[in-house]
Amino acid sequence: MDIQFVGENLLPGKIGQFFIVLAFSASLLSTISYFYASREKNLEDKSWRNLGRIGFLVNWASIIGVGAVLFYLIFGHYFEYYYVQSHSSKQLPVYYIISAFWEGQEGSFWLWAFWQSFLGGLLIWKAKTWERPVMTTVAFSQVFLTSMMLGVEIFGERIGSSPFILLRDAMDLKAQAPVVFANPENYKNYLKFITDGKGLNPLLQNYWMVIHPPTLFLGFASMVVPFAYGIAGLWQKRYKEWIKPAMPWTLFAVMVLGTGIIMGSFWAYEALNFGGFWAWDPVENASLIPWLTLIGAVHVMIAYKNTGHAYFTAIALVFLSFLLVLYASFLTRSGILGDTSVHSFTDMGMFGHLILYNVVFAVLAVALIIKRWKELPITTKDEETYSREFWMFIGALVVTVACIQVIFSTSVPVFNKAFGTNFSPPVDAIKYYNQWQAPFAVLITLISGFSQYLKYKRTDPRKFYSSLVSAVIFSAVLTAGLVYVTEIYTNTMYILITFSCLFAVLSNAAVLYQAFGGKAKLAGSAIAHIGFAILVLGALISAATNKPISINANKFIPVKDFEKTEKPGENIMLYKNEPKQMGKYTVTYVSDTTQAPNTFYTLNFKVIDKEGKVKEDFNLHPHTQDNEKMGLIASPDTKHYLTYDVYTHITSAAVKQSSHEDHEGHSDDENYKAPRIVKVSVGDTIHTSSGVVTVKDLNRKPTAKDLALAQGDYAVGLPLEINAAGKVYNTEPIFLIKGNNTFDFARKVDELDLKFRFSRVLPDEKKVELQIFEKPQQAKDWVVFKAIEFPFINLYWAGTIVMVVGFLLSIFRRRKEARIG
Repeated sequence: MDIQFVGENLLPGKIGQFFIVLAFSASLLSTISYFYASREKNLEDKSWRNLGRIGFLVNWASIIGVGAVLFYLIFGHYFEYYYVQSHSSKQLPVYYIISAFWEGQEGSFWLWAFWQSFLGGLLIWKAKTWERPVMTTVAFSQVFLTSMMLGVEIFGERIGSSPFILLRDAMDLKAQAPVVFANPENYKNYLKFITDGKGLNPLLQNYWMVIHPPTLFLGFASMVVPFAYGIAGLWQKRYKEWIKPAMPWTLFAVMVLGTGIIMGSFWAYEALNFGGFWAWDPVENASLIPWLTLIGAVHVMIAYKNTGHAYFTAIALVFLSFLLVLYASFLTRSGILGDTSVHSFTDMGMFGHLILYNVVFAVLAVALIIKRWKELPITTKDEETYSREFWMFIGALVVTVACIQVIFSTSVPVFNKAFGTNFSPPVDAIKYYNQWQAPFAVLITLISGFSQYLKYKRTDPRKFYSSLVSAVIFSAVLTAGLVYVTEIYTNTMYILITFSCLFAVLSNAAVLYQAFGGKAKLAGSAIAHIGFAILVLGALISAATNKPISINANKFIPVKDFEKTEKPGENIMLYKNEPKQMGKYTVTYVSDTTQAPNTFYTLNFKVIDKEGKVKEDFNLHPHTQDNEKMGLIASPDTKHYLTYDVYTHITSAAVKQSSHEDHEGHSDDENYKAPRIVKVSVGDTIHTSSGVVTVKDLNRKPTAKDLALAQGDYAVGLPLEINAAGKVYNTEPIFLIKGNNTFDFARKVDELDLKFRFSRVLPDEKKVELQIFEKPQQAKDWVVFKAIEFPFINLYWAGTIVMVVGFLLSIFRRRKEARIG
């Protein structure tokens, strides 16, 4: 007998699942239709093409329908659905609810499928004669993406994972709570026990989670377009024609994916406790590699377009870039990375499914190349050494070799699982990859510099060397000055990278000067090269010279097991309102505010000159979340200067314990030490552990929301001014005479852990009695924090912006050329 579960809203899930099945079926129909349309020799017969269009547009509409239903469920907190319960909660603000949409596997596959369907719609509109063969490949890729969300079983094998699976179907509720759900009535009413969801991963609760994944997945989705053009070129034997229409799309993919990667870098720097902008995490690497190979493909495609050389390299790199996106998805989603990456998903039974996605498209690309090999326009004539196309080819080769090194090291878990080996990933990943990649960075930036002085096909060696002289000399002079200022002159590799980057900037600046002189089409590539060189230079200087400035001379932090996770010598412990010197800064832990589940700390930084004048005064607000599963989750805050950043994050903090409020059997006074009772008059000062208290003139007309005066009542306030580390606080305890009784209204200064009671008036002595409550020293709030200085980090961000501008200009140029063609 079927159990009738109480409170479940099943209709939205059924509608959503219908849209998933429809999206899959429509993409399959579109693939088949476009395939036959591509084989149709009579181009006037548009029946198959029109059916392909209808199928793909239905797929697009269905994908939007899936998204709408899923958002409705998440926003409405329908926790009977496993995806909703696993990734959202009632406490999440709207922008985090949007982030929860794509936190899980199913949601991120939806995002990828949405962008790919959007790009497919653009291709239907713009691809013209290329629509049929190109859309065959795009629709085929869409078949795989939508199948990832099916969540159905065929012959005992589950295909994909649906976001609309019910909580009770995804997990064994009776095993989770056997005592509760042993009762059939409780089991039928299980939703009354599911009061909230698990919420968003603490590391992902940041505004970057709203914009970074959509940008990154648009980059991933756009990689299929140049791949599809390459496949179409081989399939339709239009070997040379595909380069021109594919070029704008290739540049678009490079720009968007690069922007997404840098967004992730900025997110890590601004919001995650990575202690930097790039950690060489396996998933970071997996997204970086296809971007670099596609950059190589762009350059070789340009070389082929201008000279007819390097055709195979161009199409091979285009194919490889998309296949590496699929491989990146396999690494991220198959669970094979295990605990080696903070970004990876757990295995949800998609291991074989993801392998199939990779293998099918790899076989498709390789089979077509083999089949058309004898017909490919591959020239046997060697390129001239003194030609631009030769060095563009060499540059692409260097990029490819650099990627091979990264992907080989990143794939260690794959090798271990495939071959039963037990290799270990690098212990210090940042140091390991930096050492390997530094020589490649030198070669790439040097090539991007001196190749600007070469012409296609042939260049006079004497003119080439004479043109280089001024750029080399100026670069050497600038390098000497910069390595001296940044103090990296002790490392030969750092000097070489600095020189190569400056050389690339100056060489491309010369080309940009020509662009302003009338050769505008040269501007895009020159600006992109300049941006890339500045980005590499900023990354080098910042990574090589960043240093902790929170130096702890005694190398001891009185927190249990602190030294097991952090370096005590690079962390400073602060007690609330007790300033401590840190280099040129005087740092004070001023206050903290809890906005569940985060606690925001206010750290005040002052720069005081020898005469005692405050030259600089600012606050930073790093915050933490004490998570049951993950421990202390720290998010940094940064002070930005023109030439450096001061980056701070909390490494340990006092556990916030609930205080006693006034209630039966307890008083708020229990939170404090026994009061100090003093007799004071106007102008008196009292020293406390938190600051100096100054007594002001009595206020004979005090006001307070909790003060109600009747006829004959008399109230007087005692204004107090507390100076704590240069910051002034004001409060006013009140004394009340009501009939024959006396009352007082205590006032607290929570930031200073102080409480004051105006308890008596002593007219004969012309004084009043003041009770001062202080919290015990051992209960005083404290934090341990680390501060790092990142010199010239703005070069990294500026280089990114310049590079994106260069890509945009190049896209406009290539788009114009494609239209003319």
